Amino acid sequence: MDNARKFDWNHIRAFLATAETGSLSAAARRLDQTQPTLSRQIAALESDLGVMLFERVGRSLQMTGAGVELLEHTRAMGSAADRIALAASGQVQSIEGQVRITASDIMSAYVLPDILRDIRAQAPRLQIDVIAANDIRDLLRREADIAIRHVRPDQPDLIAKLVQDATAHFYASTAYLQSNGYPKSKGDLSRHAFISFGDPDRMIEHFEPLGVHLTRDNFRLGSQSGIVAWEYVKQGFGIAPMSHEVGDSTPGVVRLLPETDAIRFPVWLTTHRELHTSRRIRLVFDLLAKHLSK
Repeated sequence: MDNARKFDWNHIRAFLATAETGSLSAAARRLDQTQPTLSRQIAALESDLGVMLFERVGRSLQMTGAGVELLEHTRAMGSAADRIALAASGQVQSIEGQVRITASDIMSAYVLPDILRDIRAQAPRLQIDVIAANDIRDLLRREADIAIRHVRPDQPDLIAKLVQDATAHFYASTAYLQSNGYPKSKGDLSRHAFISFGDPDRMIEHFEPLGVHLTRDNFRLGSQSGIVAWEYVKQGFGIAPMSHEVGDSTPGVVRLLPETDAIRFPVWLTTHRELHTSRRIRLVFDLLAKHLSK
């Protein structure tokens, strides 16, 4: 408790900026401070906590385990502080301009609407353009401002945040199950029709380590469009995997083998490093992170 009372928000800001930019010089530019001042603030925070947050590796800084652990908490504090500052000055309502979000068509149609309502309530003057695409749009060429994807980008100019370790299950319509029977095990799935989302071979390869052994014969219908493929599941054409958030809320569709382990996949929120300093991009990024992390 004594250490908690000694925390200085300026020290937290210095740590957060250094962690996000990867260097003291870049963090100093972001905060409009001198590098020695920033270094002293981080040293003070390390002294208050009694741990080392960064270690120098060659010419670069690398976070220690304690630094990585602290980063998640300070990001939440930073986001909350930004929202308080914006609300206090009345700037949230005045934020305007366009923000382009790219996400899969399934997420765009079934997950984003509730988040977009919150964004509209906080910044009604923003113009949100949702690019519903299952391919990876290039943030570096400004094809989108923020991307929601299941793969972490490897470009150094992009900021990526893991916001969710999502789960999926197999689903089928009650009409399909009444006609074709309920699978009682993973082995039973190989005797059923499946709907492909894109390339069936990639789905077959992905399911194999999960103990679900399928062949091309299981896939007689599919679509590059996730929304179309999911509609085929709803219409009784076969089985498909789907995130539990969408699958469990779809009328007329049943989760199969509920006792088996879920299929897990990451959800990454990504934006350009330069755009992350924009008020409108930061607001949308933080609200997306808040909702997707639930």
